[in-house]
Amino acid sequence: MARDVSDTTPIASRSALVEWLENGCKTGGAPLRIGTEHEKIPFYAGENAPVPYEGAGGRGGVRALLEGLQAALGWEPILDRDALIGLYQPDGGGAISLEPGGQFELSGAPLLDVHATSAEIEAHFEALAAVARPLGIRFLDLGCSPKWTREETPAMPKQRYDIMRAYMPKVGALGLDMMFRTATVQVNLDFVSEADMVLKMRVGLALQPLVTALFANSPFLEGAPTGRLSQRSFIWRDTDPDRTGMLPFVFEEGFSFERYVDYALDVPMYFVKRGDVYHDVAGASFRDLLEGRLPQLPGERATMSDWANHLSTIFPEVRLKNYLEMRGADAGPRAHLTALPALFAGLFYDSAALDQARQLTKNWSAEERETLRDEVPRLALAAMIGDRNLRDIGRDVLALAKEGLRRRARLNAEGEDETVYLTPLEVIVEEGRSLAERRLDAYHGAWGRSVEPAFTECVMPI
Repeated sequence: MARDVSDTTPIASRSALVEWLENGCKTGGAPLRIGTEHEKIPFYAGENAPVPYEGAGGRGGVRALLEGLQAALGWEPILDRDALIGLYQPDGGGAISLEPGGQFELSGAPLLDVHATSAEIEAHFEALAAVARPLGIRFLDLGCSPKWTREETPAMPKQRYDIMRAYMPKVGALGLDMMFRTATVQVNLDFVSEADMVLKMRVGLALQPLVTALFANSPFLEGAPTGRLSQRSFIWRDTDPDRTGMLPFVFEEGFSFERYVDYALDVPMYFVKRGDVYHDVAGASFRDLLEGRLPQLPGERATMSDWANHLSTIFPEVRLKNYLEMRGADAGPRAHLTALPALFAGLFYDSAALDQARQLTKNWSAEERETLRDEVPRLALAAMIGDRNLRDIGRDVLALAKEGLRRRARLNAEGEDETVYLTPLEVIVEEGRSLAERRLDAYHGAWGRSVEPAFTECVMPI
């Protein structure tokens, strides 16, 4: 999320929270859009060292990156007190933000097709290259920092991250790794009704382990293989059980916007933002804030910005806000940044593909889905559900997505439809090998059992 919301409208009742979600429905033929977010880990080229906010060794850091992009793009600043922590397009377009360890994120604008997403990403990298190269900064295309310890990883000056950093060790062993050492790509998609939301959320959750397998790209930590292909996904399993996971209640009869509100209300809060100050209320109940009896802020009552900000601190594999967020993928190279939105545009924005994806997954039990999520960080496409492995299921799902994209028939200037963006996933399925496995082969071979070559071979194109 690029910036926290500042809507001071008081919440009159629980029904207003349900209505906030319902307002995401794209009715009356409104176009369904695609929003793509991707994170990348910066480092100083040659030194293979992390990039602090203020820089190091006489070189500019993350702040200098933001200042340079602000000058080049003319985007508006996002400030946390006096610290520049992001940029946004004032017309409702994209935004740039910082994750806790300096991971540099583009939150893309909601766009009509993957061709537009691809153009947006190219423009972002072009602008970033002009600023980052003179600073000696490059960006890893891995889903997890391969070398630095937690202590070596810099912290960004954001109040909400200070609160999270203090709270995370109380609820999970790996929450700080999630904050400071992981990177992801996600796609945000629209729904047209409550029933459409329910269907897409069920299909999306069922398929997130497959997404993790297809995009597995984080096999290293602290200079060595971890024994897993998606260390990022493994980290999420021990971050905070109150706000993560596969949400089995979504598959129960009667799931609705109202049921998600009840779930979210029971997720402990991190903070309440008033003006420029983030008040630490970690572990408190949003229900108490609704009723004006939050012990840390007596008499303070919830506003719509509190609700929007609270929803942004919930981290299940699929997250519901005014849209749906698919959150299962590791960050990856340039081609993966368009492969994920292509996959879900094909599945979700074609009714036949969506129905067939539901048929494919509807008989999986909650226990099977959870077991699959537990096993996929280590096994990727070799993980099994029932009597099938994810490689075989991946073939079926990619075929559905491909047909959905063909029926969408969104063409670029060269006359190509959006199926061109599925190619890297088709290669992974046909070979039966994730990008993580290829990089492990390099580690044990040409890299000489060192992660240092990752800083030249696993780098974003700037």
